[in-house]
Amino acid sequence: MNLQRQWNTYVKGRMIRLINWWPPMLFAGIRVTRFSDDYREIDVCLKMHSWNRNYVGVHFGGSLYAMTDPFYMLMLMENLGRDYIVWDKAATVRFKRPGKGTVKATFAITESDLDKIRRETASGQKYEPVFTVQVIDAYGTVVTEVVKTLYIKRKDKGS
Repeated sequence: MNLQRQWNTYVKGRMIRLINWWPPMLFAGIRVTRFSDDYREIDVCLKMHSWNRNYVGVHFGGSLYAMTDPFYMLMLMENLGRDYIVWDKAATVRFKRPGKGTVKATFAITESDLDKIRRETASGQKYEPVFTVQVIDAYGTVVTEVVKTLYIKRKDKGS
């Protein structure tokens, strides 16, 4: 394993540990369980605890959304690099079924997603791609669907 790959592995391992200690994740009970080596897939889980259940005993909706919040932005920032501005712009949350037990979400971006973003922003215009992630329970049932809109723009060369 070359030095650059060792460094990337070390940084990713640290990032997973650090994001799991970030208070919004930690106190909601959200855990990142896997970052792919290329930052194009991330797995997240949320276990049921007394502090993240609502009045009727199922997952609090805010925790279900929080487990989906920062990941597409982080993935795109890592894959596009410093020449791009990447922000979360909007989200729509659809609660499909009550969430019980441990729920999970997998975030994925493809090379074609990245190619399209590069094409759409090549001449300096903004682009607002939409990504959808589903939160599923242990039976594979969709509990929540979150549609994220991001704002992406190439930085000016003088910036």
